[in-house]
Amino acid sequence: MRVVQLIDSLEAGGAERMAVNYANTLAENCAFSALVTTRKEGLLKAQLNRNVAYLFLNKKRTWDVNAVLKLRKFIRDNKMQVIQAHSSSFFLAVLVKLCYPKIKIIWHDHYGNSDFLSERPKRALQLASMFFSAVIVVNEKLHLWVKEYLKCQNTIYLPNFAVVNQAVSEPTQLKGQAGKRILCLANLREQKNHLMLVKVAAKLKESHPDWSLHLLGKDLQDDYSRMIKNSIQEHNLSQQLYMYDTCLDVEAIIAQVEIGILTSISEGLPVAVLEYALGKKVVLATNVGQIAALIEDNKNGFLVPSNDVEMFYNRLVQLIENPSLRDTFSERLNDKVEHYFSATSTIKKYICWVQKTIINE
Repeated sequence: MRVVQLIDSLEAGGAERMAVNYANTLAENCAFSALVTTRKEGLLKAQLNRNVAYLFLNKKRTWDVNAVLKLRKFIRDNKMQVIQAHSSSFFLAVLVKLCYPKIKIIWHDHYGNSDFLSERPKRALQLASMFFSAVIVVNEKLHLWVKEYLKCQNTIYLPNFAVVNQAVSEPTQLKGQAGKRILCLANLREQKNHLMLVKVAAKLKESHPDWSLHLLGKDLQDDYSRMIKNSIQEHNLSQQLYMYDTCLDVEAIIAQVEIGILTSISEGLPVAVLEYALGKKVVLATNVGQIAALIEDNKNGFLVPSNDVEMFYNRLVQLIENPSLRDTFSERLNDKVEHYFSATSTIKKYICWVQKTIINE
């Protein structure tokens, strides 16, 4: 099987991480694995394994003939059978198929606002889906949406998976007191609801001032980012809440914290929770998207309704004041992820599905 992952950038986001994870894992499990970036490279390029073929198209515009021809040549030269197009890269995949009909397209839907699917634009996707051979979704809500609205009905739910990447030469050192750190691994986007986290931090400052929160994720330097920073200043949280931009050494960072959190108002299946679990950290998250497939409330972590600051704070205090509970929850979550959300189990199912329903159809 010969598969190329297609992604618009290699900046550190959920879809981008999964494109790299698929490329790396498939390189160990199939004849040929490649990754093509369309518009922009990024830090995640350093995470690609040496045996993954790589191409950067440097696509300049929506209708970029040079990018289409360059990708078509790469596919032909390497005898590729399948393009796995992540998120919005499906458009370029369709253009390539129009001039190279034998290629099969799998669209990988990572739509993060899956709790607001009624607002999702769908016309372009409906038209493009006529050229898809299959669709991968990252949660059950997306599965139902695809079945209802798209032309392609060969759809499968495959959970995201996390992998342990190679260590970097100079790992990030977190601020704050060791043994009393809380991590939120999420790019600065409104969907992630960092403003709720700031409110929780303000309450935590009064009750547990020696504990600190750490926000790790890409800072887009936009209005939302400025709102977060202004709110931190207004609550005088500069010594309790620390912000970091994108970092590659996620595993080393997770090793420095006690608790992993997410305050999102919508999610697919967040890679952050999987990474917390692999690092054997307890997780507190809002009950959105497919997170409940990972975290069973009060069994292997805590789930709270989105935007419920008081309940989120109370659960966080419960974890802070009960180290044995943290240990119990983190062990249980790690076991669940290792058994049901590992790269091995997902890729095995993926390869079987692709060979049966796409390559040999």
